[in-house]
Order: sequence, then C-alpha cells, then structure tokens
Amino acid sequence: MATERTDVPVEVFLDGVTHRVRRRDAATLLALMERVTGETAYMWGPSIVGFGEYHYRYDSGREGVTPAAAFSPRKAASTVYLLPGLTERPELLDRLGPHSTGVGCLYLKDLAEVDLEVLAELVRESYEFAQPTAPPS
Repeated sequence: MATERTDVPVEVFLDGVTHRVRRRDAATLLALMERVTGETAYMWGPSIVGFGEYHYRYDSGREGVTPAAAFSPRKAASTVYLLPGLTERPELLDRLGPHSTGVGCLYLKDLAEVDLEVLAELVRESYEFAQPTAPPS
C-alpha cells in the first residue's frame, strides 16, 4: 500500500459511501479498529481508513510508512488490510465466517455474517505486529 496520510476527515469519506452494506460495515469497522488499536482514524489516500503507522524497510532498501491497521469500503467488498499477511493464523480465518483473501487483504462482503471477535483478534495481532519493538536493554 503506497499511499500517504491525508487531512480529509474520515467522516466526510464515510458519508460518501453509497452502498448500504458497505456503509454499515464501515461504521462497524471504524468502531472495532478504534477499540482494538486505541488509535484515531485518518484517511490514507482517497479511500483507505487507517489507524496508527507502520514504518517498513525491505531488504532492497525500499522503505515507507503505511497504516498499522486499515480498511476500505470497496464496491465488491470491505477490504481489511492485515500485516504481515494472512498465513500466520489459518485457524482464525477458519472461524471468521464468509471471506476471501489476498496477500495482505481480507475481503468481507457482509460483516453481519462474520464473527466480529475473531476479526478483532486478527486486527489486534496485525496491529501488534506493526508496533516497534523496544531496543534490548
């Protein structure tokens, strides 16, 4: 996700979501991610709602900043962005409910059909992964 944080208010973006289910799910995701991360939501680019920041650096030397947790109410499904990807906890995905996945994306068509506590755990683990570790003492 090579997107920068903007000053557009999250509420302005979410007020423009026209799909009834995506709009409802965006409100649920906003509350869930605020609770799990303890962070204030900010817009990243034109359509991603992000919480906190994660500085990454690849072995190639490429680096950047991305949200530590994020979602976007897309046309086909709500997208939840997770770090470091979705291969770490297949047992949680098995309990989540209807979904599909990409490399670091979880696609949810209707949050009313998923286990929100499982989703909260996935977001929590992703957010904790993004937190810098303390230097050794």
